[in-house]
Amino acid sequence: MPVIRISQDLAHRITEAIARAQAAGDLPAFEIPEVQVTRPKNLEHGDYATPAAMQLASLARMKPDQIAGLIVEQLPQIEYVSGVTRTGGFINFQLSTAWLQQQVEQIRLEGESVGQMTDFAGRRAQVECVSANPTGPITVGRVRGGVIGDTLARLLRAVGYDVELEYYFNNAGRQMRMLGESLKARYRESLGLPFEFPDGGYQGDYLYEIAQRMISEQGTSLAEAGWEPFKEYAERAIFQMIENALRRVNIQFASFFNENWVYEDGSIERVVAELRKRGLVYEALLPEHDEDVDARPDAADLDDAVTADGKPATWVRMRQIRGVKKDAAIIKSSGEPTYRLPDTAYHINKLERGFNPAINILGADHIEEAKDVAAMVAALGYDADRIKVVLHQFVTLTEGGETKRMSTRKGEFVTLDELVDDVGPDAVRYFMLARSPVSHMDFDLELARKHSNENPVFYIQNAHVRCASIERVAEERGVNYRDGDVTLLSSPEELALIRKMVELPDAISFAVETLEPHKIAFWALELARVFHPTYEEVRALHGEVPEALAKARLKLYAAARLVLKRALDLMGMNAPERM
Repeated sequence: MPVIRISQDLAHRITEAIARAQAAGDLPAFEIPEVQVTRPKNLEHGDYATPAAMQLASLARMKPDQIAGLIVEQLPQIEYVSGVTRTGGFINFQLSTAWLQQQVEQIRLEGESVGQMTDFAGRRAQVECVSANPTGPITVGRVRGGVIGDTLARLLRAVGYDVELEYYFNNAGRQMRMLGESLKARYRESLGLPFEFPDGGYQGDYLYEIAQRMISEQGTSLAEAGWEPFKEYAERAIFQMIENALRRVNIQFASFFNENWVYEDGSIERVVAELRKRGLVYEALLPEHDEDVDARPDAADLDDAVTADGKPATWVRMRQIRGVKKDAAIIKSSGEPTYRLPDTAYHINKLERGFNPAINILGADHIEEAKDVAAMVAALGYDADRIKVVLHQFVTLTEGGETKRMSTRKGEFVTLDELVDDVGPDAVRYFMLARSPVSHMDFDLELARKHSNENPVFYIQNAHVRCASIERVAEERGVNYRDGDVTLLSSPEELALIRKMVELPDAISFAVETLEPHKIAFWALELARVFHPTYEEVRALHGEVPEALAKARLKLYAAARLVLKRALDLMGMNAPERM
């Protein structure tokens, strides 16, 4: 039996019913809008409902109730629907009890891959996230994007995509020289030699640890060396720290892409040449601008010293390709590219590798950067719609009303390792995921540490623990529930739990369609909120429960265990059997 996404399937059937009503002449001809199907808050209105008739009222010039009647007339018999009713302009659908009961068997048949779909089988997607340069340990501020990206990759795989998780980094430039000079200073300091710490260098204690490792391996042999070997050693050591830390929260990258590669393979030159061929670049001291934009040097986009010593920079006609009021620099007067140029070459590389979509998880401060790059990719003739961007706000750690400050360069930061040591990897993942990316994240350390139902991580995982526990007890008592009769599952609590479980394919699809992976976290918590009251009220291994009903309920909890484990796995979390 194929996976049924009820909301999507109903929307498709309703659309077909509208088309049939048009073909019969009962409804006038018009372009049918996208049909919305939702779960009503009031269960008296059914399990699913659509306002389609109200959507069509102005198009058909008819009353919503009349339109609803015509749609219902054209609806075929649906295997999982036991009743269709109308409430004003709404059409309501009631799920069949017999169908719900059989879903317990279907879930057990699908096993740990329950809810797996094949809609996008054969298509390749990429998710790029974290992408922190190797200048220090991975910090709390960076890991939110990693959790969002990794969860989205898991969801994409659940609808059939072949997904590659990629890490993009830059190991060149001033920041890396500063890292090398900083490590050299710590190395000489640790040897008791005179040292000069660079102005604006990296001050974290991690450099002392790396310096000690260098000394144990190299002794004093590098005391008079330049900054280069220190940069190379620091880069390797820090990347290892980053990978190890991310692995602790179940994030592993399939590929790492070095920004330097788009220089080495000539991609940068090709981008500039193609832009120039299209008349989209020019050289000037200041960017061209609309007349209402102040073009004085202090108002120009010269944050990184785009022009110096009276030399011109190279500008891209962003006004033309993006419709903004001022053009943007792609090459500084020094000859050094701005971020737009290598990023454009990199995104073209992604598209040429066949990824569709190519998804970037970026901090909210990168919104203009993302728009500029997409505009340049499109201007060069590529389908920039294949590039998707998920922006997320920053993370603040709070404890006792106090906020912990984080700055990589000053060494005032909380590392991912420290956070995992404090609250555990599952709490890190869930709390980073459980709010919309566009919302600022206040990570409540006190709540994350709690082993009680107040903590959503504990609450969700404890549902799985309860399922595993009752299965163990059944095995100890020699109760074989595998021949349990699911038609005996008829109480409101039992059916409510099944109703929630069969939403999983819809929950996955909706999170993928909207690129909002936090919605799987919302859904998992909703599932737990339905599960726990059911478990407490609907006993299986109780002396007063008939054997046949006990077996049916054990089968229900076995199915619930699979769905809970799947939801936890999609969030990159563990499904413990004991707590």
